[in-house]
Amino acid sequence: MRFLTGGESHGPALLAVVEGVPAHLPLTADYIDFQLARRQVGVGRGGRMAIERDTVKILSGVRGGETLGSPISLLIRNRDWVNWRDVMPVKGPIEGEGVTRPRPGHADLAGAIKYGHRDIRNVIERASARETAVRTAVGAVARRFLEEIGVEILSHVVRIGEVEARKVELGRVEGSPVRCGDPEAEARMIEAIDGARCKGDSLGGMFEVRVRGVLPGLGSYVHWEKRLDAKLAQAVVSIPAVKGVEIGEAFMVSRLSGSQAHDPIYWDETRGFYRRTNRAGGIEGGISNGEEIVVRGLMKPIPTLSVPLDSVDIRSKEPFPSHRERSDVCAVPAAGVIAEAMVAWVLAQAVLDKMGGDTMEEVKERWERHKERVRRF
Repeated sequence: MRFLTGGESHGPALLAVVEGVPAHLPLTADYIDFQLARRQVGVGRGGRMAIERDTVKILSGVRGGETLGSPISLLIRNRDWVNWRDVMPVKGPIEGEGVTRPRPGHADLAGAIKYGHRDIRNVIERASARETAVRTAVGAVARRFLEEIGVEILSHVVRIGEVEARKVELGRVEGSPVRCGDPEAEARMIEAIDGARCKGDSLGGMFEVRVRGVLPGLGSYVHWEKRLDAKLAQAVVSIPAVKGVEIGEAFMVSRLSGSQAHDPIYWDETRGFYRRTNRAGGIEGGISNGEEIVVRGLMKPIPTLSVPLDSVDIRSKEPFPSHRERSDVCAVPAAGVIAEAMVAWVLAQAVLDKMGGDTMEEVKERWERHKERVRRF
């Protein structure tokens, strides 16, 4: 399985081509649209979300509500493009003088240097987190695949700024405006976001993705690039503004002795091998061990600020306040949904790497056979 995305933030559309999805997977645009809507909600989102109402058009690879085994093409139109036609034309003159004042914390300066752009707009448009809309659509395809074999994925916000959830009621996350399972922390998170908005500032935080139903044996200890935790870390850090990843309780156990840090192994006739703790986050030696997979992402505050930081004009080399682009105050809740999509993609790849199969019938049959093998091991 692989995918490629294309499109700019204020271009006509975002698109993706997804390869390697088995035939006969039930898939509809409505299913993908539901995941796209989850990405757009949350306190702290900016003005762009008031314009866009993301929906996907499936252009190929699906017939009669089922995948064909051929490449799946997905298209999400940008509603805001009508306001940017003269700034983002494919051909003809470009309106305006361009952007020349890079924002600290963005790809602006490094990207302009790398590709030789004298108008930073060329960097901004592709480096924008708007691209994650189509990645969420791609992840929805992977999620639909995983649902067919009984794998469930969810996420919640652990921390925004300095406000941290102390308990997690997963049943209330989807109804929370900050996707937090702690009602008390939720109120303080909203207050912190409102305070940052009033000051022209932004907030980062931490989200957690949990995956249930994964069998032991996904990934590998043999090759570095096939380690499941390494693939998950790369996928989550690929989300704009995410600067760190934790698998299980990595930060906490790094302070403990070995006798405290690991998860003792037990066995009984009904459950087979199991653990009473899950500090490893469901992955040992680069391989899933059958416990719940837990991945946390740490997101920095969004660098686009209403009160700009110091910068330098790339043409004149004179000091100026950095360019201001419309942006969110806090996108941690949305980042959790995007991370679900990326985690789903990595796990779907890992399942197909192990199970193989050109049809969903083959995949499900082999998954059930592996499940029985694990139980009897």
